Amino acid sequence: MTSGSAAGGGRLGTLRPLRHALLTTAVVLAVCGVLAGVAATEFAAASAHIGAATGRAEGVVEAARDESSVLVRWTPPGQAERVDAVESAGTPPAPGARTEVAFDPADPTNPLIPGARILAGADRALTTLAFSLVVALLVVGVLAWQVVTRRRAFTQPVRSVPVRRVRWQAGLATRSYLETDTQPGRWIPVHFDPVLVGLPSPTVVRLHGDPLRDRLVAATVTDADGEHPLVPSGPVRLDEPRGHRTDNPSRPDATVGARAAALARMTRQLQADLPLVVPAPFIGLLWTYVDRGGLLTWVAVTALTAALGLWLGAVRGSDPT
Repeated sequence: MTSGSAAGGGRLGTLRPLRHALLTTAVVLAVCGVLAGVAATEFAAASAHIGAATGRAEGVVEAARDESSVLVRWTPPGQAERVDAVESAGTPPAPGARTEVAFDPADPTNPLIPGARILAGADRALTTLAFSLVVALLVVGVLAWQVVTRRRAFTQPVRSVPVRRVRWQAGLATRSYLETDTQPGRWIPVHFDPVLVGLPSPTVVRLHGDPLRDRLVAATVTDADGEHPLVPSGPVRLDEPRGHRTDNPSRPDATVGARAAALARMTRQLQADLPLVVPAPFIGLLWTYVDRGGLLTWVAVTALTAALGLWLGAVRGSDPT
């Protein structure tokens, strides 16, 4: 390994892309933690009610009280016949339908029937709890995998190659690439670093790896301030990315320093990533409609989708310029 490779790999833990990824991962984990905590509380309360319903009886749906509840006529063993309202999570059973009734022998005033809202609520809470844990493990696993693979990329043999910094905007996302000034051309996606703002086109950088052969290629730029490792944000592309292309100027102007300093702030990065959360409310509405949920369901799905949008921008290397 050359000294440049060692420097790049050694500094990976302090790089801006890692701080960006850690911040957005923490946001996702915080949302998952809140959702898991609420779901666990709801599941515990529902389980206590369901667990106490050890008695069984047969009943008949007498009438639909409204769109979400029915009146059930049933007789607890050894007691008088009674009529109780049971809230339903979906389309209530038609009047006259026979149904199984579960009840607490010590307190039969809150019976349960198949499709009761409390049963659906317990199932929804358990699903939310499991989904939150899966999402949390996924984002942590992806972050760990990226750290390991990116550190390994900096250990590859170094070669000097002329490149151009170009940006592509596709939809809501903007990413930076190093376009090799050789034939055949290759496009190396990199996480944003302020040094990219003033990178002349073309300029010679040190590539860690062979873009013609290796899947992940890191880079190091050297200027008056020292070495700047550029972390790959994805595999090398063999064809030109799709979207709107913007090239760096051949020579930086006098405003480069101020613009680079402004773009280096993480608040500026998060502001640039805000378009990635635009789909979140609409995904929340769709989920709420399919799941027959309410306002809390919409808020939960919107918050988690928005957090995942910011996280996805960080791991894919969103460009705030």
